[in-house]
Amino acid sequence: MTTGCHDSAAAAAPESGAARIALVGAPNSGKTSVFNALTGLSAKTGNYPGVTVSRFVGTVHRGPHRYTVEDLPGTYGLDPVSPDEQITVDVLDGADGPDALFITADATTLRRSLGFVAQVLARGLPACVVITFADELARRQGRLDTAALARALGVPVVPVVGHRGHGIADLRERLADWRSWPVPAVPPPTGPDERDAWVRSVLDFAGYRPPTRHEVTRRVDAVLLHPLWGTAVFIAVMVLFFQTVFTLAAPLQGAVEELFARLSGLVDAHVGNRWLSGLLGDALIGGVGGVLVFVPQIVLLFLLLALLEGVGYMARAAFLMDRVMARAGLEGRAFVALLSAFACAVPGIMATRTLPSARDRLATMMAAPLMTCSARLPVYVLLIGLLVDPDDRVGPFGAQGMIMFGLYLLGAVSAMVAAWAFKKFGDRHRPAMPFFMEMPPYRLPAPRAVLVAMWSSARAFLRKCSTVIVATSVVLWMLLNLPLHTDGDLRAAGVAPTDSVAVSAYTVDHSYAAGLGRLVAPVFDPLGFDWRVNVGVLSAQGARETFVATLGQVASAEDPEQPARALREMTHSDGPRAGEPVFTPPTVAALLVYFVYALQCMATVAVLRRETGTWRWPAIALAYLTALAWLMAYLARTVTAVLSG
Repeated sequence: MTTGCHDSAAAAAPESGAARIALVGAPNSGKTSVFNALTGLSAKTGNYPGVTVSRFVGTVHRGPHRYTVEDLPGTYGLDPVSPDEQITVDVLDGADGPDALFITADATTLRRSLGFVAQVLARGLPACVVITFADELARRQGRLDTAALARALGVPVVPVVGHRGHGIADLRERLADWRSWPVPAVPPPTGPDERDAWVRSVLDFAGYRPPTRHEVTRRVDAVLLHPLWGTAVFIAVMVLFFQTVFTLAAPLQGAVEELFARLSGLVDAHVGNRWLSGLLGDALIGGVGGVLVFVPQIVLLFLLLALLEGVGYMARAAFLMDRVMARAGLEGRAFVALLSAFACAVPGIMATRTLPSARDRLATMMAAPLMTCSARLPVYVLLIGLLVDPDDRVGPFGAQGMIMFGLYLLGAVSAMVAAWAFKKFGDRHRPAMPFFMEMPPYRLPAPRAVLVAMWSSARAFLRKCSTVIVATSVVLWMLLNLPLHTDGDLRAAGVAPTDSVAVSAYTVDHSYAAGLGRLVAPVFDPLGFDWRVNVGVLSAQGARETFVATLGQVASAEDPEQPARALREMTHSDGPRAGEPVFTPPTVAALLVYFVYALQCMATVAVLRRETGTWRWPAIALAYLTALAWLMAYLARTVTAVLSG
């Protein structure tokens, strides 16, 4: 699964003067683990010139020499059916191609892997075959003579266990001799029948014995891949998933919240200038800190996702969801792309490059923003906390976790419906392309691999906090504190200049932000929002998390001593609802549903523009999702009002 939100528009060119080694292999062949082990922290990302498919480039140093290693997109063969597979072929066949190749081959599926190896070796480039999962082959009573395999192939063969670093030192040593890597004297045959015969002869010469069927995997899959029981287990896993996010993260969240409260108190006590104190305490600590308190949930979310992927369950989930995707006219690869959108819609949209059909790619891209990304999590946690008490239960489950699960489910179902609708206008009845996905045996994931996957996704969230949310918080703080009011203005309004709480409330209620919120009030009044919520919704157009930062700043400005209580007890300051609570169950329900559907992320709009090559589809996505968000929020408010009496 692809995680994180990083994608650079500028190409990451190989270092000048460095030998360029391309790393090629099938998806799930251990290629990326080998790449990470080889390059370590020197890896960087960019795009191939002229296209938006990501490239991953790292540098390996051996004495005075350096070698550039480029991880090409995974492919099962060199007959491309998707944009990323086409990139691999173009790089191998291009005039400015690599100097040599590392070719990964999975030892547990070596018969299929050698078909790909034959196609690559036929290109005539110096090559070294990297045998991955050799430890698993041995554990499952398989056998392979790698020295004999090297003689049969006519190229060096190195067995490795990428995620544990075994064999990586040998690979680095081989880099120093890349010029001496041989090209097979007789290239492998190119015809399918001849290639199959060649593969059989190579396997026989290498004494290959395939691994025994993984008995635990077979028994577990009999349940997990069953249409009925597998779906029931999938739902149970997801419910437990969100219960865990709430239950385990709550104490950590409280500790982080206490930390920022202490920091805010120190600013108030030691910074004498009112404006500087407000900027530091309200804008930075109150705004950004109000989002960072949800880091425990974010980290735990990505940790659980990495664990589920590492043990092999996510591949089974993709298999189950292939049936659901088929009802929307899509295929299992679309589920992989949509699953990536749980971290962020940006990598989810970028992952559609694996889809061979242009119509499938477009339908999946237009549906991806509906998948519940990590940016929504702080908003959901805040609003659910205002809606229900942490001790409330739904049967054996906590009410907060069940509501969270329902929101994620609503987003996923809505994404399926949206994909079906966009496919409906295209050639929905065109036969689907074959869908290949490895079903790895269940295994304990390497702790380092899990931690790296978790940190890379959490780092993207923290990076957004340090850029977009900081800038938005500072601008918002200025809007909440301007224009300036003299003591005469305050006395004329019946506010004592010495009453800091009353002065703060008056300043916020007569600020530029209040004017902006009241300007758009006719649009959001039917949903029960007041001007402060309106400002939060508008600020969230840049990044959803800023909604939390906005409410945190508003609450801190209105009652610096008790911002949490101020938020919970906030009332409408004017209009027909003046004096009524803002965050009633119908209004909170409307807000939650609004954030399920609204496209409030300019990075998503930008990547849609890059992937489609036009502003037409981003404009359509922004328009239809905004309208849908308003309509569904109004429906949610109406239904909740009726149910609550």
